[in-house]
Amino acid sequence: MLLINNDNTNPYFNFALEEYLLKKTDKDLFRLWMCDPCVSVGKNQNTISEINSDYVRKNSIPIVRRQSGGGAVFHDLGNLNFTFISCNNNSFSDFKRFTQPIIDLLKTLGINAEFSGRNDLLIDGKKFSGNAQYNYKNKVIHHGTLLFSSQISNLSNALKVKPIKLESKGIKSVKSRVTNISEHLDKPMNISEFRDLVMNYVFSLNSNNSYFNLTEKDIENVNKLSKEKYSTWEWNFGNSPNYSLVNELRYIGGTLEFHLNVSKGFITDIKFFGDFFGKKDISNVEDLLIGVKHEEESLKEKLNNINIDDYFLGSDVNVLVSGILGAKQPISLSN
Repeated sequence: MLLINNDNTNPYFNFALEEYLLKKTDKDLFRLWMCDPCVSVGKNQNTISEINSDYVRKNSIPIVRRQSGGGAVFHDLGNLNFTFISCNNNSFSDFKRFTQPIIDLLKTLGINAEFSGRNDLLIDGKKFSGNAQYNYKNKVIHHGTLLFSSQISNLSNALKVKPIKLESKGIKSVKSRVTNISEHLDKPMNISEFRDLVMNYVFSLNSNNSYFNLTEKDIENVNKLSKEKYSTWEWNFGNSPNYSLVNELRYIGGTLEFHLNVSKGFITDIKFFGDFFGKKDISNVEDLLIGVKHEEESLKEKLNNINIDDYFLGSDVNVLVSGILGAKQPISLSN
């Protein structure tokens, strides 16, 4: 097995590298990697319904869609990710095969971790690792998170966790059901030391293991894939299933309700309701927004062509765009 230690923390690059390695390699691979703060959503998820739009936009947190299924994940530099690529697709859905080395390593540190449910690793009943898989031809890729010293408050603020997921586990909040590995260590260490420990442990499992460094050509190809796919709105938002959004927002002029349908990332129908005043018919604004991308830049480009105050007294473009994107209160959007 080839082992790769990648230091690039750009989320778009890292998820592009996953796809690139899966399609390029004909050997089993293992790699460790970390991402700057971002949210990754599963391939089959509706991005808008998974993120806290207010928090994500206010903190300029990138969103990236990955190739695997599963739920949305918050990444930061306190979260170490691991990836196995196997050229034997008989292992697809065999999550335990890939997570067992992590469990065994933690046991050497005095931590009793266990596999739980369909894809989680727990310590004392709290989750520290979520895992996902996808296959390509005769290969399977398995990747998982290892919360080591992650900012749990940021995690819970960035994700819009559905109440049914918490209720089914009998748990009150995201904060109460996750934990960091560092909190359970007898002897303190930082994430760099832990990363080295994981890599050395996996390397020791087989005498045929060896290290592999990406070539300049590899990096060039991954950057190209990152730019053309993983950093695009079309992949991260436009690939979401068709969805409807209902939102209510209070601003200085009253209350505004937003009802819209979105298909392939474009608004197909939108209606405004509320107790606001306006001297012009709001149907003009509704008609204007049909066929527009459900994203900030496109919405602002359209709405900047009209005087919003004529339709929604006391409002402006920022208020309207905030509500259309699902924000619960007007926020200062980027120009």
